[in-house]
Amino acid sequence: MIKYLGSKRELIPHISEIVRTLGGVRAACDLFAGTTRVGQALKKMNLHVISNDTASYSEVLGRCYIEADAGKIRPRNVEAVLRDLAKSRPREGWFTKTYCRDARYFQPKNGKRIEAVRNRIEKMELGEPLRSIALTSLMEAADRVDSTTGLQMAYLKSWAPRSLNPLELRAPEVLSGKGEVYRKDANELARELDKKVDLVYIDPPYNQHSYFSNYHIWETLVRWDKPEIYGKARKRVDCRTQRSDYNSKKKARAAFQNLLASLRAKHVLVSFNNEGFISFEEMASMLKDCGRVEAMEIDYKRYVGARIGIYNPSGEKVGKISHLRNKEYLFLVSRNRRPTETAGRDNILPGELPFRESP
Repeated sequence: MIKYLGSKRELIPHISEIVRTLGGVRAACDLFAGTTRVGQALKKMNLHVISNDTASYSEVLGRCYIEADAGKIRPRNVEAVLRDLAKSRPREGWFTKTYCRDARYFQPKNGKRIEAVRNRIEKMELGEPLRSIALTSLMEAADRVDSTTGLQMAYLKSWAPRSLNPLELRAPEVLSGKGEVYRKDANELARELDKKVDLVYIDPPYNQHSYFSNYHIWETLVRWDKPEIYGKARKRVDCRTQRSDYNSKKKARAAFQNLLASLRAKHVLVSFNNEGFISFEEMASMLKDCGRVEAMEIDYKRYVGARIGIYNPSGEKVGKISHLRNKEYLFLVSRNRRPTETAGRDNILPGELPFRESP
């Protein structure tokens, strides 16, 4: 799994327990899927999962981990494709120059291999899900040898030790079961979801930072389109224009309210943290109109880049780190849920702090 700001790895045990406790959940939708980590956890629970995100790289990860069914894929076919790709002769082109010479996200030796493998995938004209499995293998291989703190807004001044390792393609762990993948605006898809979707998981962007911009290299690696770029980070120029309403302080609340009004699922599960545009109290107030609201607070470390701090071009540390830890909130909204059904609710969502009903 690639490194990702906002990864829900620490929340997954809580999310899985919520779903088990609710019972009767057969289909779930992850509207802001990202790396599909949550969707994978739900699929492992034998749910029919709908995975959605506007990023092309998330769509590829979804086709590999959510849509593909291990029961219908022959492992030897995957292994044969990866063996073929591993034989690709390193070559230097646009990708290596851009992300290894002009910028330093990868060692040139690995950039050349990434470039060769990606070109080979294009020439093989693989059908789905093999194409997405191959692209996922390449993304994850590149992530293991990058030189960042996990974000592609910048690269490290000195090479990360892992960047010296050779690029290695590994077969992704494809899961059994069926799923669906979409690349749509979340608010648009919310209006189209069938009532048969029992639970919707919402993890919207919570501040001005765009995930599209934070992971622009994965977007380019998937699209393979040699985009116009800008700045030291060599970002795609469309990073300046492809932004969500959720990245705007003025628009985020209205966008979220519109999303909630469109959902018809019996249960809505929302994760959000204290660095967002919307406070705990504001979130709870918006959600209470949708049904019975309960919430849990979880304390966790900030992503490594935030803990390291900010440095100027001379390598001098500038400014101060405001805080080292964040609070993540899980909100469970259940429609038509009687008070007797939530008796003993302290045990419904196990966490570091007691489960509490929101104000």
